Amino acid sequence: MRTRWILALVMGLLLTACSSDDGGSDGRITLRFQSLAWQEESVDANKELVEEWNAVHPDVKVEYVQGSWDSVHDQLLTSFEGGEAPDIIHDASDDLADFAYGGYLAELGELLPERLKSDIPQRSWETATFGDGIYGVPFLQEPRVLIANAEWLKESGVRIPTPENPWTWEEFRSIAKELSGEGKYGVAWPLKEPVSATLNLSLSTSGQMFHRGEDGKVTVRFDSADEVVPRTVHDEVNTDGSASSTTLGMGGSDTLPGFFGGKYAMVPLGFSYRQQIVQQAPKGFDWQVLPAPAGADGLTQGVSPQTLSIAEDSPHKKEAAEFIDFLLQPKNMVRLALGDWMLPTGTEALKDPALHTTKDDWATGTALAAQLRSAPAQSVRGYPEWKDKVATPAFQEYYSGAIDLDELRKRLVEDGNLVLARYQR
Repeated sequence: MRTRWILALVMGLLLTACSSDDGGSDGRITLRFQSLAWQEESVDANKELVEEWNAVHPDVKVEYVQGSWDSVHDQLLTSFEGGEAPDIIHDASDDLADFAYGGYLAELGELLPERLKSDIPQRSWETATFGDGIYGVPFLQEPRVLIANAEWLKESGVRIPTPENPWTWEEFRSIAKELSGEGKYGVAWPLKEPVSATLNLSLSTSGQMFHRGEDGKVTVRFDSADEVVPRTVHDEVNTDGSASSTTLGMGGSDTLPGFFGGKYAMVPLGFSYRQQIVQQAPKGFDWQVLPAPAGADGLTQGVSPQTLSIAEDSPHKKEAAEFIDFLLQPKNMVRLALGDWMLPTGTEALKDPALHTTKDDWATGTALAAQLRSAPAQSVRGYPEWKDKVATPAFQEYYSGAIDLDELRKRLVEDGNLVLARYQR
């Protein structure tokens, strides 16, 4: 009996030690912060902020954990199910729906301070709102812009668009044609992943594609407003010869050598690609940022911001929220934005003079911030399957000229609604 009592006591002490969560006999808390920062400047900014937090919070230590955009969804799913999720999670808003609905993420409405909630516009909070709850703090975002060969445009004499006076989609098509000829193209569309780019840009023409009914269920439609952007790309490639067909299967970075080599006058890319251009462009290469074309809804376009979430299983949600509040103080949000060459969502951070300079065309991107909205498919359950199995091959075939607009519509709508229906029974 004495032996069994001693064994029980030892086991109890061991369990107590293990559940003190955080190395805890001294009462200190350790939070794990998984960051997806990958560019050197961004990683440095994140690590510096963690060090600054730790220097003044001896009782709440934050441990920096390096994650990867390439594997984050599967890695998080595995860690959630295994009970090993980091306390603070860096991700993108379009990856949160399944985790939010699955109960893996903490609802942040009561955890976040009013300062942070009021600093970020409602249009940005909508990107991380699922059902009635907020499951991520959107903090960095980027518009899709046109990166242009400035010398080429200047010599052509075309009108240079600005955020105040952008090109229409019709004008953009006409100018791309004017810039083309003799083996050179006005534009290169890198559409290896065509769905998000198409849907997000289509918001400028009032394209919605996903429509939620009074019963809460979502269906796909492909109306005339949804046709403008796809038809422009298709016609530039297959009718005008102003867009290179070979870039349709490329990612954004793959088009840069041809852009630097004078093969394409413009490439539609995310705003953060400026860093690669600064690093890789040949000496003397003159480039500039132009706003994407405008439609019936002006320069509106969809975005999926980077987010910070808290794991539902974290025993220290309050402390994790305090760290997020520290990380996203306006001056810190600016440091993160500069490190990633993106725009902060916070209104105070957006006022920082460093984000309004003409150097590297920061001012052009910052002028577009108020036009960014939640990506159309953000909260649609079943969207990943619709995108991968229906929309991606359909858009790829349409853009290459293999199918016509009617067949594209048929696949997106008829096949797409069969997919979504399975998720909404």
